[in-house]
Amino acid sequence: MDASFFALVALILFLGLLAYLKVPGMMAKALDDRADKIRDELAEAKRLREEAQHLLAEYQRKRKEAEAEAAAIVAAAEREAAALTAEAKQKTEEFVARRNALSEQKIKQAETEAVNAVRAAAVDLAIAAAEKVLAKKSDEGVQQALFKASIGEVKSRLN
Repeated sequence: MDASFFALVALILFLGLLAYLKVPGMMAKALDDRADKIRDELAEAKRLREEAQHLLAEYQRKRKEAEAEAAAIVAAAEREAAALTAEAKQKTEEFVARRNALSEQKIKQAETEAVNAVRAAAVDLAIAAAEKVLAKKSDEGVQQALFKASIGEVKSRLN
């Protein structure tokens, strides 16, 4: 008996031992368990993917809503700013118009006062000049009468 025969017997014994210990069934069970585990992991991954897609869609919808709301806020702010600008412009124009009218009124009043002051000075000067002229030309009684008449005439013209 040579070594090949003993190798064959050892191989048969080994295979018999494997069959007796149910190693192929254990390997099949281990492979089945592994396949089940992989299948479960794939199902979990699919569920997580669907959940992630759902969350992504929800966040995109919320982002669009937020962008629309932000655009509405910006538009409202622009409208309010335009209204405030128009109101400020109108108030400024009204203020300037009132100031111009007040300034014109003060100028007219100052002109009137200046004209009256010049007239009064001219009247005083004319009275003084007339007094001097009359003092040189006439006597005291005539001077007093003419003076009183001139003052009455000037007063009547001023009123």
